[in-house]
Amino acid sequence: MSRPSVRADIALRKGYHSPQVVVDVRLNTNEAPVAPPPGFTEALHSVLDNINWHRYPDRAASALRSKLAERYERTPAEVFVANGSNEVLQTIMLTFGGAGRTAATFEPTYALHSHISKTTGTSVVEGDRRDDFTLDLDEVRRVVDEHAPDVLFLCSPNNPTGLVDPPNTVEAVLKIMEGTNGLLVVDEAYGQFAHSSAVPLIGEDVPLVVSRTFSKTWSMAAARLGYLLGPAWLVAELDKVVLPYHLDAFKQAAGLAALDFGEAMDERVASIVEERGRLIEALGDLPVTTWDSGANYFLFRADAMGGDELWQALVDKSVLVRNCASWPRLDDCLRVTIGTPAENDALVAALREILVH
Repeated sequence: MSRPSVRADIALRKGYHSPQVVVDVRLNTNEAPVAPPPGFTEALHSVLDNINWHRYPDRAASALRSKLAERYERTPAEVFVANGSNEVLQTIMLTFGGAGRTAATFEPTYALHSHISKTTGTSVVEGDRRDDFTLDLDEVRRVVDEHAPDVLFLCSPNNPTGLVDPPNTVEAVLKIMEGTNGLLVVDEAYGQFAHSSAVPLIGEDVPLVVSRTFSKTWSMAAARLGYLLGPAWLVAELDKVVLPYHLDAFKQAAGLAALDFGEAMDERVASIVEERGRLIEALGDLPVTTWDSGANYFLFRADAMGGDELWQALVDKSVLVRNCASWPRLDDCLRVTIGTPAENDALVAALREILVH
């Protein structure tokens, strides 16, 4: 019996995967270095007894949306929640992308912006960032003038470079997009680690959405819970597209419980930012080049060793980082997640053994 044929564009592509290697120190997927506070787990245990497992969950996730809205001083109608920020992005593209439509990215940036767009049948045009990986507004203007993208992606802090687009840059991009009927998507999966955000720019007449996640700052990567803030009319369109009952009752409960521990999470963010500075400073004594970051990771490159070779040498010492050496314009670059102080010290020690003879 013959096999059904997949779409031709899918058959030629590779999936988006991060290596899962058994090591002592895992610093490759930008996870939080520690678990949520004990009180969170206790609160979640108490919720289990009250879930009606034989009933469908609240399709609108009303309580979770309301609590997120309160945190950001928005209305529940301006909040959309989904299974991780990647499903948020996918729902955006199912709503505003598709055949005959175009998305724009500025490389190097988060690979799933392009991957999800193509999966939904959306054409993708790629602009270039400057040599220092900052956004080039002239390049944005060129891409918009030539292609009038239906969706334009920015990532701030940008993954994997860690650079933050300040609000005046986002405002400038919105100005460039005027008259195109395009949507600006600012991916702030790591936004809480940065010094600025595009959230204050959101308005009913502004074609802007900001996506965020519980995975990083809330130490909830296992839960796969993300959300979007945007105009109420746009959120209503997303609700038409997303699958019914897509967000299960337990996940909604986890999100609600987490929001009760905002102060503890803010303290963790502050400690990670401090540890980020300490780790980058420690690498200053080694023959590597690092880039400034506003996230819970940063990008670096060895001065005299290839990225593939260094990645494997670190794995051999039971330290796993993300190999970005084959990504657009990131020759020989590696990305490292900020771990615990002990994990970060292990990374520095391993790099010193490998690079300093």
